[in-house]
Amino acid sequence: MTHIQNSTFTSSSCSSRRLRCGSTQRYPSLVNCLQHFGVEAVLRCDCCVINMGQMEEAKVSCLSLLTYHRELLVSRLRSIQCILDNLLACGFLCEEDVEIVQRTVTKTDQVRKILELVQCKGEEACEYFLFIIYNVHDAYIHLQPWLKEINYQPSKDVTVMKVVNTDPISRYCEKLRHEMNRDTSFIMSYGQKEETRLEDLYTDTVMEVLNNCNESLGFLESLDQLLGDNSVFNSQGEIIYVMGDAGVGKSILLQKLQNLWSKKELHTDTIFFFKFRCRMFSIFKDTDQISLRDLLFKHNCYPDHDPDNEIFDYILRFPEKVVFTFDGYDEIQEHVDLMNVPEVVSPEDKANPLQLLISLLCGKLLKGSKKVLTARTGIEIQSTVIRKKVMLRGFSPAHLKIYIDLHFKEQEHRDLVSVQLNASPYLCGLCSTPLFCWIVFKSFRHLHTMHDNFHLPDTCITLTNIFLLLSEVFLSRLASPAPSLLKKSTRCTSETFTAGLRPLAAFAKLALQSMERGSFICNQEEISACGLTEEDLPLGFLRPVHEIDGNGSPATFEFLHITLQSFLAAFALVLDEQAAASSILKFFMECSRKRQPFCLPVDFCIGSSSKPSEKKPFAPNEHLQFTNLFLCGLLSKTNTGLMGHLLSPILLRKKQALLKSYLSTSVKSHLHGLPHHSASDGKAVHVLGNFLWMLRCIFETGSKDIAQMTAKGITAEFIKLGYCNVYSGDCTALNFVLQHRKKLLGVDMDNNNISDYGVMQLKPSFCKMTVVRLCVNHLSDSSIEILAEELRKHKVVKTLGLYNNHITDAGAKLVAQIIEECPKLRIVKIGNNKITSVGGRYLANAIQKSTSIFDVGMWGNSIGDKGAEEFAQALRNHPSLTNLSLSANGITSNGGKCLAEALKENKVLRIFWLISNQFTVDGIRHLAEALTHNTELKEICAKGNQLSEEEEKEFQSEKRLRFN
Repeated sequence: MTHIQNSTFTSSSCSSRRLRCGSTQRYPSLVNCLQHFGVEAVLRCDCCVINMGQMEEAKVSCLSLLTYHRELLVSRLRSIQCILDNLLACGFLCEEDVEIVQRTVTKTDQVRKILELVQCKGEEACEYFLFIIYNVHDAYIHLQPWLKEINYQPSKDVTVMKVVNTDPISRYCEKLRHEMNRDTSFIMSYGQKEETRLEDLYTDTVMEVLNNCNESLGFLESLDQLLGDNSVFNSQGEIIYVMGDAGVGKSILLQKLQNLWSKKELHTDTIFFFKFRCRMFSIFKDTDQISLRDLLFKHNCYPDHDPDNEIFDYILRFPEKVVFTFDGYDEIQEHVDLMNVPEVVSPEDKANPLQLLISLLCGKLLKGSKKVLTARTGIEIQSTVIRKKVMLRGFSPAHLKIYIDLHFKEQEHRDLVSVQLNASPYLCGLCSTPLFCWIVFKSFRHLHTMHDNFHLPDTCITLTNIFLLLSEVFLSRLASPAPSLLKKSTRCTSETFTAGLRPLAAFAKLALQSMERGSFICNQEEISACGLTEEDLPLGFLRPVHEIDGNGSPATFEFLHITLQSFLAAFALVLDEQAAASSILKFFMECSRKRQPFCLPVDFCIGSSSKPSEKKPFAPNEHLQFTNLFLCGLLSKTNTGLMGHLLSPILLRKKQALLKSYLSTSVKSHLHGLPHHSASDGKAVHVLGNFLWMLRCIFETGSKDIAQMTAKGITAEFIKLGYCNVYSGDCTALNFVLQHRKKLLGVDMDNNNISDYGVMQLKPSFCKMTVVRLCVNHLSDSSIEILAEELRKHKVVKTLGLYNNHITDAGAKLVAQIIEECPKLRIVKIGNNKITSVGGRYLANAIQKSTSIFDVGMWGNSIGDKGAEEFAQALRNHPSLTNLSLSANGITSNGGKCLAEALKENKVLRIFWLISNQFTVDGIRHLAEALTHNTELKEICAKGNQLSEEEEKEFQSEKRLRFN
């Protein structure tokens, strides 16, 4: 007998225990079942008491449950073999019974036959039947909610009986989880022998959700939300697209997602999870043909026992139960001819692996499965196949603090690192990128244990410096241990690099050769051909790649990160004394060529036959751009001392002169070719991504001459860097150039990721900025504090754009001070922040005092009626304010009445937006009446308020009052 627990029935006397209304609502099937089988029950409406006579505890037989729920079991029970195997093993069925079931044609009839047999065998067989379903959770996942509904709990007698999972689907799921847990529990580390547990170091990053137009929809609070339906902008799309810059944590995010699933800690009902790295598809030959089954099983995880192909059939029938992750779409390198092969629509057909990938992503295969695809920022994909879009923004200050605490166990080291980071805004900005932060912290910890008084560089550290630190850590493993454990050695970077020059040059040669052939994976022959030995491999530059084909082929390796490969390729160009000196410019030349836009080849999806002109249509050139950047850093004046120990000083100077000459010529050409146009703030120019890479290279060189020339070459009065993917570290490069500019300049940096770190780095340049546009940049009040200090000091700002950030009332108070004290300030945009009526009062009071301001955007805050009253005071007789938006601020008709009264005394305001507030028809009547007194006001836009269409028609005669 099965016990229906948490529900006890006795007589209705004072001492009785009762099943109250909450219980009957929670377990309606229990009550139905009891009544169905004639159990005496009296339901009373006052407390839903069920009177069971003198029974101490209600018990419903398992046989009765199977009879009552027969239809449900027939429709939901899927895995027949596991039931048969266990019933046979425990003696409830004989071989003849099993054969009878197996001769039945359809699955549903097989379930009916099993139910008939176990019910014939009696109560114990029925209870064991339920226990199998309860015990083999993954095989009968569709029946688990039913078991909860009937509140099933196995009796003590049945729990001692053995249940063996012979279901191929759930066994494969278990194997997938086991292998994925093994593969994802540790983070990649320096040496192959070092291991760091994922859970010991993983830290979340800022995960911003974007819509189809790359506008923010908010932020993910946890990885569980990544696979969910929230923030989906295209329900027909197949791809959850995760973007981010190099090193921002795309791969580690997928690893965490996979690890959570392997431990059943990811809130999803998916039972299959297949992970792929896109670079594996570049290993296959053009002529290779595999099926979808081979891709899933032979190149991921092979099922051990599945003679009837139940697993693959289940995947085809229920694709919504499958998750795919594809990491690094930007790394795929393929020949253009593949663009013309037909799409794959049959799961049984063999095709080139790349075809299978594209067909999966487009939904031609396994439509409805969840697919997470990562790529570097700038890889555009057709929106028709994107379901959700997520941009990784790196560590916030809070995330960085958590990462410091995880990385350094000693409080002394935590404090030391925090002090040094706070002293260097640029280093702090670099550390907002998880990869660079990991390198800095690992280098600090390693070198601090080896050398006396090691500190992070207190000068302006560059990205090249960071990778030099990493290389120093790797090469220091070649050094002999200190003679005494109590005595640390004196650090000498040049000695470390000189001693490790042979393996360093070999790794660099391998990186360059791999990059030249467009590959990120190398085999043993290629490694040996570059002069590397088995003893060199554990240094940490390379890590082994898991065998892909499983047939015992030679081991393959990859560099620890693609950015490290770019750094080493640049090192190879510098160290090469055989090739012509001008060969250092080879990747500059390749990056300067015009390329076709690279995006997901939805030509597969829509049947296009057009051919791109590039040999490698998928290949973005960011890794080449990084190689150029590192080349500039290695050949900089700062690193001359180190590089002079590694190659001929004469050749070093020749290469430095060549690079400087090329950069100077390129900068002049680039600036001369920028298209100018007239704008309200003067002659304007909208720069593109190449301009940003140019600034980064100039900063890495540290050349003031080139920086001065660049500053002089910017002849426009207004430069637009919007949507250029500027991150906080780029602000130092921009400041490095702008500090040499003599004239004032307007700068628009809207829709980037500069954060508070970037504002700190731009601090020296604010004295020259007439336009400061930093909208949609994740700024907090600490950024506004810097702006207030600098803009009030120099008083040249005319336009201040800060909408869609994280500014609170404290920040609003600082903006108010800027408005009050900057006599040239005319435009302020501070909408969609976190400003309440308190901040609204500060701003309104400042606007009231200003005689220069004419355009204020306050939409999307929460100033309410109190804030509206303050703005009403500011509007009365204001001498200059012509445009005002208080849209979406929670203003009701009460606040509207105050605003209407103020409009009667205003002769300057022309455009007034009150969209999406809480006005009723009464509030709009006050505004309409105010318009009869104010003939200068051209428009009040009040759409999206609490008026019906009939009520809006009341104001048709007042054309200046708009509802659309």
